[in-house]
Amino acid sequence: MAVHIHALGPLTSLFRDYAGVPKSATTPWAGFLLALVGVTARARVNALAAAVVIDLIFVVIRTVDGRPFTVGNGPTIVLTALALIAALRWSGVRRSTALRTIALGALLILATKVGEIWLDITAWACPQVLDPYVELADRALGSPAWVVGHALDVAGPVPLGVVRWVYFELPVAAIVVAAWQLRHVTSGPWPRHHLVRTFLVLGLIGPIGYVLFPVVGPVLAFGSWGHGMELADVWPNLVPPLPTSVESMPFDAITPRNCMPSLHTAWALALFIHSRRGPLWIRWGGAFWLVCTLTATLGLGAHYGVDLVAGAALCLTVESALRDPDRGWDRPRATVVALGVATFVGVLLCTRFLALPMATYPAPFGIAILGTLTALSIVFYRTWFAARPDPEPVARAVELQRG
Repeated sequence: MAVHIHALGPLTSLFRDYAGVPKSATTPWAGFLLALVGVTARARVNALAAAVVIDLIFVVIRTVDGRPFTVGNGPTIVLTALALIAALRWSGVRRSTALRTIALGALLILATKVGEIWLDITAWACPQVLDPYVELADRALGSPAWVVGHALDVAGPVPLGVVRWVYFELPVAAIVVAAWQLRHVTSGPWPRHHLVRTFLVLGLIGPIGYVLFPVVGPVLAFGSWGHGMELADVWPNLVPPLPTSVESMPFDAITPRNCMPSLHTAWALALFIHSRRGPLWIRWGGAFWLVCTLTATLGLGAHYGVDLVAGAALCLTVESALRDPDRGWDRPRATVVALGVATFVGVLLCTRFLALPMATYPAPFGIAILGTLTALSIVFYRTWFAARPDPEPVARAVELQRG
């Protein structure tokens, strides 16, 4: 498909990580650092030193040739060498643990490569986008992309720079939380559930929505980045007047249709959830990343408010399906998953078929959407985080009643 649409394919992109200019500087390092969690301290130090040295060599070569500065070759090469060493020279628990974390790190890198070409495919496969529908539906939430975008403009360059950095460096925070969760795997059992599982499943399921519901975002459809394809250059200063009818709009064949659902929201919320049972600095870090990510998704014009609602519903649904696998599919799990699916599908159907009524009567629709998401959040909390009764006292009370 990459060859067919003349785009950078995952294999070519991976080859550049080995011997060319990496497309991303942070993704190879993020996957590499995750892989190091499962090896011994000595192997970790040696691998890290080797990756840094190799990266410096590539930086010097690119500087001499006048190529752009970036990093990422070192961790990719050393990660591959580490996998071969673990598979061929190590044995027993050491070997299996190392290969498992190496596989997670490699899968994170490869999933990113596949995700990049998938974004190109959405632009090729969806010549029409549904931004006019989403902009109207978003009025039920108070047009938050316009509100937050204007607020960031007023706040100045420092807050804008902070939220922009957080938005684009989400994998950094994810690796920190995942490394904390997997910190004992070299000396103890693996956790039954961890953040990487949720991240990968969200990355697998979420992009399907990009093709089913193609949206490019307010800064492109209603702002200065539209390059002539926008309906009007009004974001974030002026909400467009209410039209008498709504229909899809054409857009270029380059821009990814990656707004609905907001996977940045889903991933940041998953990070927040998995940070709740960590130490204080992990909990505060998870909250900071969630708030900044939500601010950036709206304030940078990348998403509409309903994108965030759909992303949050998707996260809570996937997390509920994966969490506590030993518990099985009992009634509470089935309830929160069913409510999550209903919330996600309901938001998309309302946005597509009730956009004008949502803009005309924003209060009841806004209360319904936010109320449903709140109900889903409460059910999720009660299912997975609310204090459960100690089974032993409960069993003793039952015995007493029987006696």
